[in-house]
Amino acid sequence: MVRLLVILALAACAGPLTVHRLPPRKPNIIFIMADDLGYGDLGCYGQERLQTPHIDALAASGVRFTSCYAGSTVCAPSRCVLMTGLHTGHCTVRGNALVPLKREDVTVAEVLRSAGYVTGMFGKWGLGEPGSDGVPTRQGFDEWFGYLNQRNAHNYYPEYLWRGEEKVALGNVAENGVASKKVDYSHDLFTREAQSFIKRHQDEAFFLYLPYTIPHANNEAGNRLGDGMEVPDYGDFAEQDWPQQQKGLAAMIARLDSDVGAIRATLKELNLEENTLVIFTSDNGPHNEGGSKAAFFDSNGPLRGIKRSLHDGGIRVPGMACWPGTIAPGRTSDLPWGFVDVLPTLADLAGAVAPDNLDGVSVLPTLLGREQVLDRFLYWEFHERGFDQAVRWGRWKGVRKGGPDAALLLFDLDKDIQEKKNVAAMHPLVVDALETYLQGARSESKDFPVRTRRR
Repeated sequence: MVRLLVILALAACAGPLTVHRLPPRKPNIIFIMADDLGYGDLGCYGQERLQTPHIDALAASGVRFTSCYAGSTVCAPSRCVLMTGLHTGHCTVRGNALVPLKREDVTVAEVLRSAGYVTGMFGKWGLGEPGSDGVPTRQGFDEWFGYLNQRNAHNYYPEYLWRGEEKVALGNVAENGVASKKVDYSHDLFTREAQSFIKRHQDEAFFLYLPYTIPHANNEAGNRLGDGMEVPDYGDFAEQDWPQQQKGLAAMIARLDSDVGAIRATLKELNLEENTLVIFTSDNGPHNEGGSKAAFFDSNGPLRGIKRSLHDGGIRVPGMACWPGTIAPGRTSDLPWGFVDVLPTLADLAGAVAPDNLDGVSVLPTLLGREQVLDRFLYWEFHERGFDQAVRWGRWKGVRKGGPDAALLLFDLDKDIQEKKNVAAMHPLVVDALETYLQGARSESKDFPVRTRRR
């Protein structure tokens, strides 16, 4: 009833919705996130050398976003933004460090569980070590299986994973992040766990968070063995005249695509397609790690920069949502939105109460096919070898590199998607507006203090 009132209220404000029929109960929600998958790695975003038919079909079945932004340009803070609806100027985890979520942090899993959802997560967490308040079962997840530690997640053949707060031994043997005996490939385990979760909870409203590790590199294997793109086999790419690392990356993306298809096939088998919202994205831009090179497949597409950059190639990611019968197929949206908006959007959808003072807003109207204009700022900061900031305001993108006293670069994304031409001198009023926003964009953090990069 609450969800129906939300949708009727939206309709009263914005006119008739593009809705075929309302589901008989609260929709299931599946959020699938790749790791280091670039904006240009998928066919539906212009990739020409690799085939991603299942993910492309997901995009064609719903809405594809051209301006979807990750929470950060690296793993842990991006996931913190996703979970909490707070950007990296306010959230607890603002960089890749062993800083756990706090007990008082409120996650999207907690919000949805309060609305009657059963919650499950299978994959890479990165927001709390064993025994801390940050482990998934202390942050709203009823079930979880996967990696707690980001570095352990580099190894696709780990000796153990976590189920709840218990360590589960696998059949692999590894030392310093590199396996000498390879039996259980973690990505495959996550897919099986996700399918089992869907089947066991098919008669309940569920939230499934599936943060795959693919196609992140195993940096330790790359350093020691020269091939950090760890995959059981190269499949159809074995005979390609490519470096082995690029064969591995291609095989990883193909495996990801196949398993997205498997998840959707499970929904179809159980007649859950029309009552399940499926969202797919990536946690940040593509990498030059494990011997792989982002330029080989043009993984960042038309964007400048890769992982660890606050130019759009590091933070603008694939984003799509499918909900047959509710989200009209074949749509494309240019609305700038991102991970910071996921919690308020899903709370809105579920009829749940979101925390006050979030940095994100609900983009449910956009998902449902209504025009939505958001005159607001999107913010990022990056703590690694210094302090960088970025802000997007409509067509404008500001980037500051090297500390709070560095000059703000300004780009007009409508005319310059590659962020090649700094137009700050031509638009001083825009620069002033961004500078005014940046002065109050962040709170201080003892774990992530502002540091200026040496010049």
